[in-house]
Amino acid sequence: MTTTEEQIPFVDEHAVTVAGAPAQVWPAVCDVVDRMTSGLVSEPFARLLGCVPATAGGPRPLAVGSAIPGFRVTAAEPGRELRLEGRHRFSRYALVFRLDALGPDRTRVRAESRAAFPGLHGRAYRALVIGTRGHVVAVRRLLSTIERRAA
Repeated sequence: MTTTEEQIPFVDEHAVTVAGAPAQVWPAVCDVVDRMTSGLVSEPFARLLGCVPATAGGPRPLAVGSAIPGFRVTAAEPGRELRLEGRHRFSRYALVFRLDALGPDRTRVRAESRAAFPGLHGRAYRALVIGTRGHVVAVRRLLSTIERRAA
């Protein structure tokens, strides 16, 4: 277990099975994650929340040190794991994608979410994001996009 997993509480995990070996699926995971916050409002919204990091930067394709609004890549093991971490005024969080080979041509892509929501404002933010199931919808959409992109 990494330091992040010891410090940030588990929220949930969602998974999808994708056609292709992990090495073939990896580029789709990185591409979809890199684009997940590429809209015109992403950076201004990240600044409004006080996200660290608030802007995209670093190496491409995604690698340790890359950033997208709200997340920094803290681990990138091609074909195996992509770990994103970030924080803002109301939360400290991590999103970890793990790729598990299910045979020569199938991969399970798991998205594990972790987050801490300190204080009264944090609890309110958790109710808004987790309590409304908005988080679940967003993660499942991300995974279905990965599944389509990998095909």
